[in-house]
Amino acid sequence: MRSSALIAAALGAATAMPAAAVTTIYVATLNGASEVIPNASPGTGTARVTVDSVLHTMRVESSFAGLAGGNTAAHIHCCTATPDTGAAGVATTTPTFTGFPSGTTSGTYDHTFDMDLASSWNGSFITAHGGTTAGAFAFFASGLDAGTTYFNIHTTAFPGGEIRGFLHAVPEPETYALMLVGLGLVGWTASRRRRV
Repeated sequence: MRSSALIAAALGAATAMPAAAVTTIYVATLNGASEVIPNASPGTGTARVTVDSVLHTMRVESSFAGLAGGNTAAHIHCCTATPDTGAAGVATTTPTFTGFPSGTTSGTYDHTFDMDLASSWNGSFITAHGGTTAGAFAFFASGLDAGTTYFNIHTTAFPGGEIRGFLHAVPEPETYALMLVGLGLVGWTASRRRRV
């Protein structure tokens, strides 16, 4: 009985410790079926967005292939009323990410944005969230955490958006490690009870 109390206290203390990481990674799978009006696009893609909440940077990595038309824009929309559904306005730079390969049906992208710069945002998104990049960043970050932001690629074949996907946080390795420790301790406690 005393060992169970010690294990519970250790797990409680471990989960109460602050996270050391300042970055959060969000990923999405992009396809036509995920658009507001689903389409039969043969296009597919992935997006990986890494946000550093201390440096206020956002690294955007994407790959896409098989689009029905040449891409005309790519950006992140925020924030829908309900996670994983609905439509929202463009939050990031418009009409498209800086340096995103335009007019192509396949490609890759990797760029890091300084989110303290107004040029990293859609100006109306800044205005709608306090008139500062800090206000925009705070609202955007909470939308990412809530699953109400999505990555969208627009094309000549589908001007309203050919492929999109909602961004979701990837659990930190420490979270997995803590879960494994917890499962190991539960198993150890169960085996000790059987022996007693």
